[in-house]
Amino acid sequence: MEVQKVKQRFGIIGNAFGLNRAIDIAVQVAPTDLSVLITGESGVGKEVFPQIIHQFSSRKHGSYIAVNCGAIPEGTIDSELFGHEKGSFTGASESRKGYFEVASGGTIFLDEVADLPLATQVRLLRVLETGEFIRVGSSKVQKTNVRVIAATNVNVEKAIQNGKFREDLYYRLNTVPIFIPPLRDRSEDISLLFRKFALDFAEKYRMPPIQLDDEALHMLSSYEWPGNIRQLKNIAEQISVIETNRNINSVTLTKYLPDYNPVKLPAIFNPEEQKSFSSEREILYKILFDMKNDMNDLKKLVHDLMQKGMDNTEIHEDHAEIIEKLYGNNNNPIVAPKANSKTIEIKRPEAVTIQDTEEVFEESLSLTDKEVELIKKALDKHAGKRKLAANELGISERTLYRKIKEHNLE
Repeated sequence: MEVQKVKQRFGIIGNAFGLNRAIDIAVQVAPTDLSVLITGESGVGKEVFPQIIHQFSSRKHGSYIAVNCGAIPEGTIDSELFGHEKGSFTGASESRKGYFEVASGGTIFLDEVADLPLATQVRLLRVLETGEFIRVGSSKVQKTNVRVIAATNVNVEKAIQNGKFREDLYYRLNTVPIFIPPLRDRSEDISLLFRKFALDFAEKYRMPPIQLDDEALHMLSSYEWPGNIRQLKNIAEQISVIETNRNINSVTLTKYLPDYNPVKLPAIFNPEEQKSFSSEREILYKILFDMKNDMNDLKKLVHDLMQKGMDNTEIHEDHAEIIEKLYGNNNNPIVAPKANSKTIEIKRPEAVTIQDTEEVFEESLSLTDKEVELIKKALDKHAGKRKLAANELGISERTLYRKIKEHNLE
């Protein structure tokens, strides 16, 4: 079946390559009984894909049960999934079937599967491997024929390293991986989604639909959307209800995107540390390592000059680039002969003083110190105005407030 027909049937909007690829994989894997692991950030619409797989499978006439593993208390999760016998624990007044028993012959969708306790993960692994499970408080082994589709917004590989998720369960669930791209990687779809939401809310609340001008549309497409489609839908609903003027410009839209930053700094995005200084740390690492390499080159050059003397013109050829890099804006040339007897000219300062000392002071490489230093500079520059300081640092005002508390910078 064509991807476009699947979109129309399940109400999926967008033409981004990553989205089309995810839909295509879901349709291709549906006729099989392979386990599927759906990954993506919160709010990207992962819950639609298990329904696609179920409806295009041979189990479409069987039960489809969606379970939010993160919403069930740890003490009752085993009972919910595998059932329990009467009297197996306090409050168990009668026997009860679990989801795996009820969904036999159909599909079970385990949302936020990374939130399962380790003991429950062992039980789940046994179901996936053998199709067997045991009710809580029972010793009788029961069989189930159920297809498992799981989803998570957590970096599972990192959870495995931290001992919070079983590696064998990950590989068993991840037989077929499906990744749902975040909204910021689907910039061409943002305006389509917003228009659809605006029309839906106009019909729901019986009012004219809101419309965005070109500058407001540009803001939508350049915004990071940490809450993805869910956040976009909420903002469309807020504007539809609150604003009396149905033509929305960038000034009005800014009120609903308070952390919008038109300047995008180069950074490595990590969903789990989005509201931390992870991106700034990556930049600081690179700057500090480059500075260290420059210092090592300079030390090597100074050491050779001290050995040969500053008036000796036989400066090694591989030092030429270092000197030119350090003193490229000066006018006093140093002539350094190459191996083929040709000469090159590079610049150096008119006076260089080298002190013979053994003591070398290096700049602190502590990331915490650098964070504090940057925050102080930004606050001083903007006279303590946190919003302006946050924009200067390229982070949200909430993140800046948390960092000020963390480092006692009040």
